[in-house]
Amino acid sequence: MDPFDGPESHKIKLEASAEEACVPWSRFSAWLECVCVVTFDLELGQAIEKTSICYLSFPDSYSGCLGDTQFSFRLRQSVGRVSGSWFGEEDKYNRDAPLILQKELAHFYGYVYFRQVKDVSVKRGYFQKSLVLVSRLPYVQLFQSLLQIIAPEYFEKLEPCLEAVCNEIDQWPPPVPGQTLNLPVMGVVIFSVSLVFQNLLPAPMVLPTIHELDLFKCFQSVLIHLQMLWELMLLGEPLVVMAPSPTISSETVLALVSSICPLRYCCDFRPYFTIHDSEFKEYTTRTQAPPNVILGVTNPFFIKTFQCWPHVLRLGEVKMSGDLPKQVKVKKLAKLKTLDTKPGIYTAYKTFLHKDKALIKRLLKGIQRKRPSEVQSAILRRHLLELTQSFIIPLERYLASLMPLQRSVTPWKTPPQIRPFSQDEFMATLDHAGPQLTSMLKGDWMGLYKRFFRSPNFDGWYRLRHREMTQKVECLHLEAVCDSVSTESKAKSVQSMSLIQNKIFSIFKYMVLPHFHAPTPSNIY
Repeated sequence: MDPFDGPESHKIKLEASAEEACVPWSRFSAWLECVCVVTFDLELGQAIEKTSICYLSFPDSYSGCLGDTQFSFRLRQSVGRVSGSWFGEEDKYNRDAPLILQKELAHFYGYVYFRQVKDVSVKRGYFQKSLVLVSRLPYVQLFQSLLQIIAPEYFEKLEPCLEAVCNEIDQWPPPVPGQTLNLPVMGVVIFSVSLVFQNLLPAPMVLPTIHELDLFKCFQSVLIHLQMLWELMLLGEPLVVMAPSPTISSETVLALVSSICPLRYCCDFRPYFTIHDSEFKEYTTRTQAPPNVILGVTNPFFIKTFQCWPHVLRLGEVKMSGDLPKQVKVKKLAKLKTLDTKPGIYTAYKTFLHKDKALIKRLLKGIQRKRPSEVQSAILRRHLLELTQSFIIPLERYLASLMPLQRSVTPWKTPPQIRPFSQDEFMATLDHAGPQLTSMLKGDWMGLYKRFFRSPNFDGWYRLRHREMTQKVECLHLEAVCDSVSTESKAKSVQSMSLIQNKIFSIFKYMVLPHFHAPTPSNIY
């Protein structure tokens, strides 16, 4: 019998499960934080004036969005607000989910369906309303597809329809990584994780992913500069994406963030950012260097505001040059002055690695041959994945060498320490175990690593891996202690069980604490 799992603990577990089942809207909250309806009134302004959501839910006047528009935003949660519980479902979900699908602990995503149509009954002459799904989950494809189902119905039938949808979502099982779930809503059944939308009335609608965007569509005007954009993301450089609409802005920012997958992007990013955002002053101050953040904007006012930023991507509507999308050019930052600034990448950045001309040629040839966008995106995504893996594998291999040998873990000594990360030691391994083993790209890989070591993405990667390694060492030590118990006399058993209990608490601490102390200069040099 487990000494830590007696009858009383079973009773507590059953009571906790019953209490959880009775919590109102608990299943709804596993998917969504809330659903917002934002109506623009000429005299009152946006209806929910007290939050940033109202400003982020409407395209600004420069976008000229008529009809239905979908986009997304990301905003910081209120200061002092605690997300969930250390012992709650969010921790369990994030432990099982891949990095790119984990819940945000300090930010919310907003998924917007905006409708603007002429209406003579309205004083302004236009009906303007947004339906917004607010969630901590980065399921952009799932929630935008969900909005395509429920928003048109809501605009016709109003609150009763929305109330019914919320009640249906409250019946959904919680999101579980790797499982297929039936998610019924308004006569449509969503099957996740592969997410097949089977419409029970007309033909089925297939959604192959819950989070991946059409990368080719997002990058088709910057294909020849893909290597530069990947490096900027890898290094966490400040970047402004100026787009003609919030749809293009938000999709481009999210595509850029996903370009370094499976590495986590550890900087801030805002798919759609306005002058009314609560962080506007923080991000636009000229008294200090621009923060490590990607901002997606549509207001031409930002062209003047962000002249001091090192990298600006100005996008326009995609134009064709014959059969191919016209590619933007790299331009000097000094030319970023006027409101009618032409599309281009305004930067002085020089890439460390050469362009992959074979990839560019393959993608452009695919356009000429009318290759489906889904196939083009798959080619692009695989290239970016392999490029990121080629960069990360040498780091992972070196980090594994810092782990203590298993034979050095003994039951009656404290767990051995993980050796400190040495940049010089790592650089010395690149000649025989560097990215050249898995990537054909030429260039200054060592220079890229040196720059990466100064980036927030390295800091976030190292913290996560060091935490996982520490857990592993603690588990090996616990295993050694347990193995030694069976060979001891009864007199020492109590002492051993106390040591095991303390060890379990130590391991559990690493599993649930939301933050891990940053590596100090003494163990990174």
